Amino acid sequence: MLDKGASISKGEPQLFGHPKGLFYLFFAELWERFSFYGMRALLTLYMVEEIFKSLSNRDFATAAVYASYGSLVYASTVIGGQISDKILGMRASIFLGGILMAIGHFVLAIENDIAFFLALAFIIVGNGFFKPNISTFVGALYKDGDVRKDSGFTIFYMGINIGGWIAPLLCGWLAVKYGYHYGFGLAGIGMMAGLIFFWSGIKKNIFGDKGMPPNNEVYEKPIIGIPQKTLIPIIAVLCVPVIAFFLSSYKSITTDDTPIIGEKNLVGIIFLIIGLAIASYLIKILIGVTLEERKKLIMAILITFFMTLFWGFHELSGSVITLFASRNVALDGIMTAAQTNSLNSMFIIILAIPISLLWGYLSKKNLNPRTPYKFGLGLVLAGASFYILALSKGNADANGMVPFAYLLVMYLVLSIGELFMSPVGLSKITDLSPKKIVAFMMGIWFLSSAYAFQIVGFIGKQLSVESTDANVGGLDTLGIYTDGFMLIAKYALGAGLIVIVFSPLMKKLMGKVH
Repeated sequence: MLDKGASISKGEPQLFGHPKGLFYLFFAELWERFSFYGMRALLTLYMVEEIFKSLSNRDFATAAVYASYGSLVYASTVIGGQISDKILGMRASIFLGGILMAIGHFVLAIENDIAFFLALAFIIVGNGFFKPNISTFVGALYKDGDVRKDSGFTIFYMGINIGGWIAPLLCGWLAVKYGYHYGFGLAGIGMMAGLIFFWSGIKKNIFGDKGMPPNNEVYEKPIIGIPQKTLIPIIAVLCVPVIAFFLSSYKSITTDDTPIIGEKNLVGIIFLIIGLAIASYLIKILIGVTLEERKKLIMAILITFFMTLFWGFHELSGSVITLFASRNVALDGIMTAAQTNSLNSMFIIILAIPISLLWGYLSKKNLNPRTPYKFGLGLVLAGASFYILALSKGNADANGMVPFAYLLVMYLVLSIGELFMSPVGLSKITDLSPKKIVAFMMGIWFLSSAYAFQIVGFIGKQLSVESTDANVGGLDTLGIYTDGFMLIAKYALGAGLIVIVFSPLMKKLMGKVH
């Protein structure tokens, strides 16, 4: 039964009390996330064992490329979202992005170094069009004030985590059984399945008039004789080799180990310049706003910073933690190292509803912690999760292998920390930012995930193992990883405790925003 007050258009197709289009977007996103997380589960291992296997510092090179890839994947959403808002509309953007991502996954199945970097570039550009628009499309299915919207997004995000849970299991199994390229190929098939679901919804007119170009005149308007609806896909494809060059700029793989531009690649330098420009602009804004706006904006900046820090630790799951699982965790046929990437999504699926109910229960008792406390606790839990991994050294066998239980508990604690922070951050940015710069601050929020991968790259480089042996393991690597995890735990715990201690001050900055 629908909630009272739900606003429903006459003739709008319904399913289980929600717009029918929600379920087409649910399956489109599920399969897109299947492709994305299936590929991500294999990426670090593939670079270490195949792409950079001839390099003695292959871990370092892998960390650099992984960080650049992750940063560009999230940064591209800011550009893709703007193009959709002004020219293409959500439908065309989602379809274009899905096609480019599918091409990228299938190109990954080609055993060639140049194809590898081109494939990553295709996925980056495609994600920029796909990711920001499909989430926005969900919101567009509901009218303003429709009380079903929150539950609709809950259903939609469940699709994300189902894809993130299943994909590493299947793609990881294929990679071990038949080879990495079969795993990448399955990820590509997943992306195509998502596109088919989305296309079938369009053909059945499930979405009505939603998601169309915002201005058909602009959509059709020619530039240099080419309509913009055609020109944008052309430019998108032309960007692929440029991005591929940026990704490969750390090493000249075909020659030797000599860095092209010191220890930084082009992507790292670009993000450093962008970061300095953003910081300068934020200082200018802070000077020009009222005292009350300044207080809230400072809090919005702090929330974004803390979230960046958390994601920087969290996203190590696809890089250093995967290598740790491969080299130093006694998986004993339970799952492969790539498959351990499914644990986070599994715990999110199990815990999301109970923790949501917990906040509701605490709200009724007037005990629901305000945002600063939740962020502090989230960082403390992130630190505790890495402390658990650091303690695993004490139970290692003679070969430096630790029990799988440590990794399992680590992901459990980290997932709880994620649920403390991630669901509340985005809404608080919109509440705390001055109205004239809300869009800018939303862009900064999305870019924070891009900068989180710069943290991932930095940590990955510090914990890199130098060796020409493709199957590095043993007590030496255990020491490198667990010492690193202990240091991460201290930083995360310290950051979390600082947030908790200063939470009363942060509450004053936030004013009435909870």
